[in-house]
Amino acid sequence: MPALSELESAYKAAAKDSAFAAELSQLQATYIGRPTPLYFAKRLTEQLGGARIYLKREDLAHTGAHKINNAIGQALLAKRMGKQRLIAETGAGQHGVATATGAALTGLSCDIYMGSDDIARQSLNVFRMKLLGARVIEVSTGSRTLKDAINEGLRDWTTNVRTTHYVMGTVFGPHPFPMMVRDFQAVIGKEAKKQILKAEGRLPDYLIACVGGGSNSIGLFFDFLAHENVRMIGVEAGGRGIATGEHAARFAGGSIGVLQGTKSYLLQDDDGNVLGTHSVSAGLDYASVGPEHAYLKDSGRAEYTYADDEEALSAFELLARTEGIIPALESAHALAETIKRAPTLSKETVIIVNLSGRGDKDVQHVARIKGIEL
Repeated sequence: MPALSELESAYKAAAKDSAFAAELSQLQATYIGRPTPLYFAKRLTEQLGGARIYLKREDLAHTGAHKINNAIGQALLAKRMGKQRLIAETGAGQHGVATATGAALTGLSCDIYMGSDDIARQSLNVFRMKLLGARVIEVSTGSRTLKDAINEGLRDWTTNVRTTHYVMGTVFGPHPFPMMVRDFQAVIGKEAKKQILKAEGRLPDYLIACVGGGSNSIGLFFDFLAHENVRMIGVEAGGRGIATGEHAARFAGGSIGVLQGTKSYLLQDDDGNVLGTHSVSAGLDYASVGPEHAYLKDSGRAEYTYADDEEALSAFELLARTEGIIPALESAHALAETIKRAPTLSKETVIIVNLSGRGDKDVQHVARIKGIEL
């Protein structure tokens, strides 16, 4: 609790400091590459034959995903707090790469916790982290994925809090992490709102984004929450199907519980033990979901559905072939829902899909699934 109280006080002070905001804004423009484009997917729209589809191109941000928005913000905050070391958890590896990038930028040392299974399927990102000067610490306990990497990261932080800042990668964990990460990611929705008003002269009818912990989706949704006519759809990982139990669809197959300092929807048994998860995408392979998403679901403001592994892989290939854009497997889940929904809507309907990351990191993994040797 003292560590969290210190962090909350430091973040509140930084949020009111115009110099901190100016430094972050400058780095967003000159280092991250913001604003990222809002791209009209003309060929995908024509192929599906329904709604007009726009892609918010977070895949074009530095390091290849939305994760950099939060990592740079927290690295600056850590430097301001006088910390000498950053630690983080990572699943798909993009947050680990982003944190290692933030550490290199600010001159801090960096350790990244990553599950054994994720290390095996994201070897390219593991090398990228090491290239950036980070140490990648393998977590071989439990599920050997994101949940256990977070456990180890939190243990490290509580032991070394005087010198270390824990860069939580998603809108999860104890307060103030869900609020802080949301605020750093809200730039996505702020930009998208301005861009769609310029492109279409009005707000979109739908926002669609994948939901693991939920940072890219809350980043897109947050600035639109007051606009009740804008429907928001979060897409979880359906894995091999809800009935199989091999999935990460917390809203479809979970119940309310507490994990890692957060009360939210959780995949658990009758005794509260956390269940194993599965997704073709490492970044969605997690047993719980950010508490603000749980609130948006229960209040009815947002809708949550899921796409299974096969649907995500199909969407991954379709976007590559129609638009020349290879999406992250996480983002492919949002595209899968768009592929199902767009043909049922009128040609006047406007959809914004958050393309949260690029698929370079997933090419080898997809090739292995398809039995292709590279």
